[in-house]
Amino acid sequence: MSVVLITGFPGFLGSALLPRTLHRAPDARAVALVQERFADQARAALARIERDDPAIAGRTDLVVGDITVPGLGLPDDERARLLAGPLEIFHLAAVYDLSVPADLAWRVNVEGTRNVVAFARAATSLTRLQYVSTCYVSGRYDGLFAETDLELGQPFANHYDHTKHEAERVVARARDAGLPVTVYRPSIVVGDSATGATQKFDGPYYLLQLLARQGVTAAVPLPGRAARTQFNLVPSDFVVDAIAALAGHDGALNRTVALAQPDPPTVTRMCEVFADRLGKRLRTVPMPTGLAAFSIDRVPGVGRLFRVPSSTLDYLTHPTRYDVAATTALLDEVGVRCPAFDDHVDAMVTFFLRNPGLGSAAMV
Repeated sequence: MSVVLITGFPGFLGSALLPRTLHRAPDARAVALVQERFADQARAALARIERDDPAIAGRTDLVVGDITVPGLGLPDDERARLLAGPLEIFHLAAVYDLSVPADLAWRVNVEGTRNVVAFARAATSLTRLQYVSTCYVSGRYDGLFAETDLELGQPFANHYDHTKHEAERVVARARDAGLPVTVYRPSIVVGDSATGATQKFDGPYYLLQLLARQGVTAAVPLPGRAARTQFNLVPSDFVVDAIAALAGHDGALNRTVALAQPDPPTVTRMCEVFADRLGKRLRTVPMPTGLAAFSIDRVPGVGRLFRVPSSTLDYLTHPTRYDVAATTALLDEVGVRCPAFDDHVDAMVTFFLRNPGLGSAAMV
């Protein structure tokens, strides 16, 4: 019997892709690799998934493990069982935090990926390694970044982007050596395009929070280049639909796909639309580009007023644009389309307003 191994369960992607994958592979069993501290959460998530979709009930095993340990921290008999037959791996586990310390980011994102790749190489019959990266392996490359690009001498603004870039290099080398791989690069993921539902409010939601805290006229500090800087955000259901469809598509084998918005709004337009949906008048406060993060995040009083992390502010001057032409053509083959910003922003703002207590941290 073939097995689908999923890391990062019960995070958002793992929970969403598990039932889709089992329906695609009706003869397969799933093994969800779970950190011990998330075991109770994983059991609850699996029970909910199986309750909502009884057709897949009883086909998933929860196994405690750790991607930062060689062999994924699995018992010898479990590891041997997984490696003995046809195996598909979804490597979803990562530290998704722009402010993550360097040592933690490296241990989970880079060393963890090395261990997953080594595990994949040891499999008797690996069907495919499905690896979720990020568009921001581009770092702060100034220009158009294609799906085939990876190392263009780009600088990095944070340890998350840097370590995801290093991790994708590990996967790319394995692919070039013959490992069957598909790499998925989502841009900034926001709520479901229809319901707006999300697990956390971070990234662009900090700007929504900033606007919502103010009166009818709301001030937002924006760097001068905000009117021409693109803010690339995509709804979560698009990311799930794309990965679920391409995971079993031969045309995606050994490809890198950029799951980004083909026509993203500029930072200024995004703020204008947010303000309009909140019933506010937007007043932009010009900030020097090179000093924006410092000025807002660290000047006494100003940081407390705006409460927008400097890690988010870096993306208000993000210089990279993403070429998604090849990905769009590939997604056309499986009938998946990225909704335009104007088509999902209303759901995004409505969910935000209806869930004021949702925090900014979640397992992804």
